[in-house]
Amino acid sequence: MTPYHVSKRATVRDRAGRPVAGRHSLLRSTRISKSGTGFALLIAVIFMAVMLTFGLALGSLAYKQEVIASSAAESQYAFYAADAALECVLYEDQQYNLFKYDTTDPPPTLDCDGKAPYQGPTRTFSGSRQILSYQMELDYGSLKRCADVTIYKPSAIGTSYLFAQGYDVSCATVDSANSTTRFVARGLEAHY
Repeated sequence: MTPYHVSKRATVRDRAGRPVAGRHSLLRSTRISKSGTGFALLIAVIFMAVMLTFGLALGSLAYKQEVIASSAAESQYAFYAADAALECVLYEDQQYNLFKYDTTDPPPTLDCDGKAPYQGPTRTFSGSRQILSYQMELDYGSLKRCADVTIYKPSAIGTSYLFAQGYDVSCATVDSANSTTRFVARGLEAHY
């Protein structure tokens, strides 16, 4: 065997018929390199799509967590408004018997925190019960919160029921029928 002899399958020859060393491997590596570049681009696009999907999912999760956290704080404001209104009505009834069953006098006026109610009172009668409703606007510094209070008072000895629904926004926002503002409501009840 001569030193220039290469097996026929791997031999590349020039125009004169002489074997050319290394050319075959260069062509083959060029061919692999070209097809490998397309494959790498496909893998890169798929990887970027997966990473983009992962990033969007994390962003959506973070946004939802922020909404939940802020609604938890707003829920506390609504609870405090309901609690303040319920405590005011409970105090007025227990100390002054302000909401006694009476069909002749006008409904009593309520004064909580030195302010008259935002709306009310309204009075209705259902069987042997008097139902009074008030809407109060409570001030917390520069913020206003709203609360609806309903009092069920029996005509004779019996159980009185108080229901307070607090909101984390002002009464004007609660009352506007076409309001697109989101608000939170929390309710409390007491009976005695």
